[in-house]
Amino acid sequence: MALLADGRSERELKTFTCNLGSVATCTKKGIYYHKVKLLQPDEDVRCVTQLNESLRFAIINVGGIKYRISWITLDQIPLTRLGKLKSCRGYDEIMDICDDYDVTRNEFFFDRNPCAFRTIMTFLTAGKLRLLREMCALSFQEELIYWGIEDENLEWCCRRKLNQKVEELEELKRDYEVLLTEESQGAFDDTTRLGHCMKNLRDMVENPDSGIPGKIFACLSVIFVTITTVSLCISTMPDLREEEERGECSQKCYNIFVLETICVAWFSLEFLLRFIQARSKCAFLRTPLNIIDIMALLPYYISLIIDALSIDGKPTGPGHLDLEKIGLVLRVLRALRILYVMRLVRHSLGLQTLGLTVQRCTREFGLLLLFLCVAMALFSPLVFLAESELGAKHDFTSIPSSYWWAVISMTTVGYGDMVPRSIPGQVVALSSILSGILLMAFPVTSIFHTFSRSYMELKEQQQRASSSKAQRNSDSSQETDISFPTDLGDPSLQKKRRIIRRRAEEH
Repeated sequence: MALLADGRSERELKTFTCNLGSVATCTKKGIYYHKVKLLQPDEDVRCVTQLNESLRFAIINVGGIKYRISWITLDQIPLTRLGKLKSCRGYDEIMDICDDYDVTRNEFFFDRNPCAFRTIMTFLTAGKLRLLREMCALSFQEELIYWGIEDENLEWCCRRKLNQKVEELEELKRDYEVLLTEESQGAFDDTTRLGHCMKNLRDMVENPDSGIPGKIFACLSVIFVTITTVSLCISTMPDLREEEERGECSQKCYNIFVLETICVAWFSLEFLLRFIQARSKCAFLRTPLNIIDIMALLPYYISLIIDALSIDGKPTGPGHLDLEKIGLVLRVLRALRILYVMRLVRHSLGLQTLGLTVQRCTREFGLLLLFLCVAMALFSPLVFLAESELGAKHDFTSIPSSYWWAVISMTTVGYGDMVPRSIPGQVVALSSILSGILLMAFPVTSIFHTFSRSYMELKEQQQRASSSKAQRNSDSSQETDISFPTDLGDPSLQKKRRIIRRRAEEH
């Protein structure tokens, strides 16, 4: 490696930006070199080829830790940042690669993470590249990009972990972009009175931890969901069903109807408030929980319309076909009121974690369903043949009827409605039970890890939201303190200050 002087006796300090891949590093260049030039201003730069030691080794200083690397080793990795040092022909080229350079010692300075570089040095000497437990996988990937080492050199286990982190980061970026898009569509200006009201309304209906109004709103929602569930259970009692079939309405039936009307009115008001505060109305209507709310609210209004239409000029005979169909539709629609229970997802971190886990583990659930279908198709013909040839035929009459038995046996439920009597049938039953236990255990581990990771993410997100809200409140309080003078000796001024601060917090 030969270094040529650029003809200038003094080197100016400058800020250099090195963009390699997707990582940009901005540092001050030539600080050490500038000090050396001040000590020896008249001495020309000697070529490195005159130094026998520098012909064989280079000193790499990363974060204060020095490494002595042979140039032969760097010849094996010419495309990396260290490998490009040998092809440098001048100081400008060297300073484009490293942060500083000591001419007298042939020492290259890099202001990077020394722990990550220690792993990279192990890769250069031993050929093994692994992630560090004490370092974030994405930060380690940035170090690899800086030093010019490809991710494919990682061990397969570490590469899988890195890819998983990258996928999670990409998913978070997509969610953040969707959130920004929704906020940009129909977003209100918080500086106006309307925007301030919408912000308070959004905090009340979407964030129970935002304050006392949000907590009261969430408690009322949970109470009404509980009342609706209890009233639905009571309405299925035999005496009330007999009155409904006879077309009668007692005081108890009327009270249940009034209670249901109050609950539906509250749920309708809650849905309208959520719809009003939504930034994007289309995105709001596409949300699964809001679709469930619509499906739970519609049966009540449809039943009122059907009741009104059945009274106007319609025959009311008990055996009339139209009334029987209307009654069936009403019973089916009223059963959909149980969907109100899904509203609890908004107020429960555990239920939100469950929904996120189901969303992320669709592949695992698909594999579980595939395993059960294959095993069911295998054991159903076997138990049918065993029972039809060697045992009683009244339980297993056909292969399709044996599918039910196979599913119940593999899931270890065992209702007992279909029992194999022969010894071959019992052997098949034992095999199906053991196979079901093993098959269901395979995806459960992955689902459990996904559930744990999702719970931690939601918990951290909730903590970040709480801390950011507390920080905003603290900043607003400090701004209020700065805006108004403090005079501890004037009680009237203190009283005015408290009144103004209270009004500011209310608005």
